[in-house]
Amino acid sequence: MKIRRAVSTGSIAFIVLACIAADSFVQLSHANDPQAPAPAAKVLPHDTHDGLTIQADPYTDKARSKDKFGKADPYAVGILPVEVTLRNDGPSLIRVDINTIQLQVMLRNGGHQDLDWLAAEDVAQLIAHPAGAGAPGRPKIAGLPIPSGDKKVDKLAEILKPLTLDADTIAPKASIHGFVYFNVNHDMSLSDSAVLYVPDAVILPSKKVLMFFEVSFAPPAQK
Repeated sequence: MKIRRAVSTGSIAFIVLACIAADSFVQLSHANDPQAPAPAAKVLPHDTHDGLTIQADPYTDKARSKDKFGKADPYAVGILPVEVTLRNDGPSLIRVDINTIQLQVMLRNGGHQDLDWLAAEDVAQLIAHPAGAGAPGRPKIAGLPIPSGDKKVDKLAEILKPLTLDADTIAPKASIHGFVYFNVNHDMSLSDSAVLYVPDAVILPSKKVLMFFEVSFAPPAQK
């Protein structure tokens, strides 16, 4: 009886191992099958025309923003970071005036407000001194950075600058991306119906003016 039981247990173990191996083979074969459907990619808010696509990815999740920015996290002081990607699928250079990018938000009273975005130095100032005076509104593209004289602010700005949108010309078949920052006074729910407004773009060298871009953060209407 002991011998028969040992054989039976060994057989069961062999069958289990065989099933696991077969399942792994099926999964591997499915992964390598070019006909197998790929997982659906998240479609981010965007607007496209004249060969230019402008895409926006608002960081409305606290943990996600903290993971991205670390101690220079704009979310912590009520600022919404939005990662903007500008993709040029056309044959010519395109220039976008990033200084005039705004966020249009709907207010509780039914009105709306257009928010200018803050430069990295101004975001750093608000993070370093959240109870201090408001950001002075510096130019977004200022050439060589000018130290603020505040070591804490300068260190935070050093973290933010490489992440911030700081280029305005997109080569053909190329893209640029970076963050812009909007002070929504801690009300991140404003992004649910917000629109990223990009009014000034031209094709070079002809300087043909493109129609404005509006990237709605609201989910598309269900049909």
